[in-house]
Amino acid sequence: MRTNRPSVGGMSTENSQGARGALLLCRADPDSVAPVAQLLRERMLLTSAGPEWSVLVPEGKPWTHGGEPVDRVLTGWATALAVGVPWPVLAVWWDADRSGYTLAVGFRRTVGYVWLANGTPVGEDEAMRTFAARLGLDPVLDTQSLDDLTRPDPEADARARMRGLLAVLTRAGVTLPAGFVPGEPADRLREAARVQPDVQRIEWTGWRGAVRSELDVLERGRLGPWLPWAGTPRARALATAQLLAGLPLTAWGLHRRSPGWLVAGGLLLAHGALGLLYDLAHPRD
Repeated sequence: MRTNRPSVGGMSTENSQGARGALLLCRADPDSVAPVAQLLRERMLLTSAGPEWSVLVPEGKPWTHGGEPVDRVLTGWATALAVGVPWPVLAVWWDADRSGYTLAVGFRRTVGYVWLANGTPVGEDEAMRTFAARLGLDPVLDTQSLDDLTRPDPEADARARMRGLLAVLTRAGVTLPAGFVPGEPADRLREAARVQPDVQRIEWTGWRGAVRSELDVLERGRLGPWLPWAGTPRARALATAQLLAGLPLTAWGLHRRSPGWLVAGGLLLAHGALGLLYDLAHPRD
């Protein structure tokens, strides 16, 4: 399910760029998120956002290069992070014209919602219900609060809508650090992240170290039976599915010149190829 997003002018103006900001919320502890985040090959700051959540703050601003919209970059990153891990990834973003979110969970189709700067909802009500279900939110209290965000409200602008969304997430355990304010530009978000006592800097260290670290984390988690060396039909099926999913994503990223989708497709192809090559090199009896 995808949100119907309008084409809004002015995306490349200086004011629009200056107002852009983004966060990646992961339902996992920072030590589990760090090795996976390295595979994005982007410099980021990582800190905790509650007992069961972490938040990634991009240090760079790829959406300012080549006119790539911030929501498209963040959707690609969230999709890439969610591949092959047992926890969801929520991208929240804003610019001078819009704000919104994208939720990625494994191989499921992403779900998202958008509000215009004046708070006008632009999306499908069903997206909110799917969002609540995938995060395991309260089907009565939380769903009602989310439904309120899809209704017209002349007194609620895009920032207020995003604050409302984050208020619902606090009941799911999300506690953003001080200074992480919806609508703030990326530079201020980075400044707030750098002063957190548990902040980690995520940097690319090369494929061998990053993949090894990621696999170590996955092996300790619930995905052990799905990993290449498990020798199970599920492991081989997963590797094949990753290759089949990675090809169109990579082609889409090349066609749209989208770094986020290229990363997502590249990770799927790399994971799938690794699984099949390992299986071929270690035939089962």
